[in-house]
Amino acid sequence: MLPQLERFSSSLEVDFELYPYDIEGSVAHARGLAGARLISKAQLAAIERGLRRIRKELDDGELKLQPSDEDIHTVIERRLTELTPAGAALHAGRSRNDQVALDLRLYARDVARLAMRFLADLIEALALKAEAHADWVMPGYTHLQRAQPVTVGLHLLAHAEPLLRDTVRFAFAYASADVMPLGSGALAGSTLPLVRSAVAKELGMRTVTDNSMDAVSDRDFALDLAYACVTTSIHLSRLGEDIVIWASSEFGFVRLRDEIATGSSLMPQKKNPDIAELLRGRAGRSIGNLVALATVLKGLPLTYDRDLQEDKPALFAAVENALESLEAARLLVQNLDFDRERLAAAAADPLLLATDAAEELVRSGTPFRQAHEEIGRQVRDGKFSPPWDAASSVAKRRLDIARRVKALRKEVALLRR
Repeated sequence: MLPQLERFSSSLEVDFELYPYDIEGSVAHARGLAGARLISKAQLAAIERGLRRIRKELDDGELKLQPSDEDIHTVIERRLTELTPAGAALHAGRSRNDQVALDLRLYARDVARLAMRFLADLIEALALKAEAHADWVMPGYTHLQRAQPVTVGLHLLAHAEPLLRDTVRFAFAYASADVMPLGSGALAGSTLPLVRSAVAKELGMRTVTDNSMDAVSDRDFALDLAYACVTTSIHLSRLGEDIVIWASSEFGFVRLRDEIATGSSLMPQKKNPDIAELLRGRAGRSIGNLVALATVLKGLPLTYDRDLQEDKPALFAAVENALESLEAARLLVQNLDFDRERLAAAAADPLLLATDAAEELVRSGTPFRQAHEEIGRQVRDGKFSPPWDAASSVAKRRLDIARRVKALRKEVALLRR
């Protein structure tokens, strides 16, 4: 191939990230070959010794790459054959197609588990902040108009709940990736007596793929992972938007510490919620990466096509963005300071209690539609008088923030196991 086209087709810059998984998969495959008596114990020992050395060289940045290295899999195989003649036996019963599929599945498992831990940290930060502000009354909003009294605790937990659902999505992505494709070969399996279940057990994977053609072309697990990144980013974007609004002078519900704010190059008085704004903006990256990945996969004929090389840039970027955003959101939440006086002043708006007044009429026997009309008339005529204050309204609705915080922290503890 022309040198210019070799550079065009090289994926080494991107798939270098997979080297720990390629080595892990190669060790398991070598042990499978030894178990099937396709290589000797001496060859297995030499291969494992060589792969350990390659791992150290890659970890330390000492392995020299060559222009002919097409991808990380080529690098590792080349270096192994330089270290031991046994390296030439490693690729028996394995194609680059099922090898790459395995590496990406191992990567997807790891990062899905990591994302769940990051989510657990953020959920706990929200729960602790909610617990500390469980009874701080504030307006709740619909259409960004004052609606009914709620508490800071309830509002913060409303951001924790969707993030808890995101952990379920990442758990599904983990399970989707936790299937072992080695032994599928290029597309049609192998005539060699490979014991695929033994290799799966070696890798801690729950089962093996059923169809060799599907195994080398399937990237559904990558889509599952990318989608989990998207929903997480969307939920972080909504959290960021609320903080941007709360930090504005018009609301003033939160004060931005210097640790989570920036100033202006021109205006000395400015304190900007840049981190919250970036959480909002970075959701676009995740959405774009999911679309890019889906577009790569759309319309591919079975089985493997070189288009699949492009699955990794989109997936890696989606994962990196989600993890960075989760960490930024955790630090943002931990450093939020709420202004109780501004919250109380906003919650003192008597119109927040119009629904309570209508429900009080219902309790006395008035049909709800009539009660709704009556209170609406009072509001229009400027004669509305609330039956109680915002704190009493919240108390009557028995929000029980402490109970939900306790339950969430139990969920977090399970996620960290």
